[in-house]
Amino acid sequence: MSRRIHAIRTSTKVSLEARQDSENSSYPFPWIEEVEDFSSDLEDQGDMEVSDGGGEDGDVYVAFLAGTGEAALLAVASRVATSPGVSAGANALVSDDEAEEFGLGLRVVLPLPAS
Repeated sequence: MSRRIHAIRTSTKVSLEARQDSENSSYPFPWIEEVEDFSSDLEDQGDMEVSDGGGEDGDVYVAFLAGTGEAALLAVASRVATSPGVSAGANALVSDDEAEEFGLGLRVVLPLPAS
């Protein structure tokens, strides 16, 4: 039995390690705004959809992206993982819009290897 995928969804998790070299001493994660701006720009271009926003979840930041192509979404997640200030160890979780539970799916270590 094959399963039809309506939309691919990724959640990108990035460790929240405070950066001492942050220019904004009142908030130790200024890269989050840059990631949100980058994602918003891609959404405005119609390349993907930022679903459910992003936010801090314990000691990680989670961004949700949706679209029709797994490779394209993983490429975006990989670019986010290599953004200045983002901690090493990011990963993406790929699932579809029919997933029964959050957190289930294919886990992909980011950034993706160069092709």
